[in-house]
Amino acid sequence: MLYSTMAKQSGASFSRRAPDNITEELVAVLSSKASFEFKPLFDIVLLNLRERNAASGGEEMLRLRAYEKLQGLVSQGAVDRKVTGAVKKYKGVAARLAVLSAEQKVLRTEWDQRALAKAAAAN
Repeated sequence: MLYSTMAKQSGASFSRRAPDNITEELVAVLSSKASFEFKPLFDIVLLNLRERNAASGGEEMLRLRAYEKLQGLVSQGAVDRKVTGAVKKYKGVAARLAVLSAEQKVLRTEWDQRALAKAAAAN
């Protein structure tokens, strides 16, 4: 078929990433020396997101996204997962979380500067 040879590149030219509020909060909470089960961890993240007015999409959707982001951090080696029976506890790896936090701060600063420049250009 003609269509099968025409592969579409999805997002190949899109390089600007928006700051990820959920990952920012997960990194902030897991940077403490405490270990968390998912439910209490999510409750803290949700509360922090609501305080920042950054919680959108409904609680169940946020729970799914937070769990997905947490598993991404586990696979990157930024968070350790310890399974004891049916209980899973998550604890941040300080050195890796410090690097992620610094990267996120740079990204957030660049994003905020772009937003200010765009607002100034609109006026």
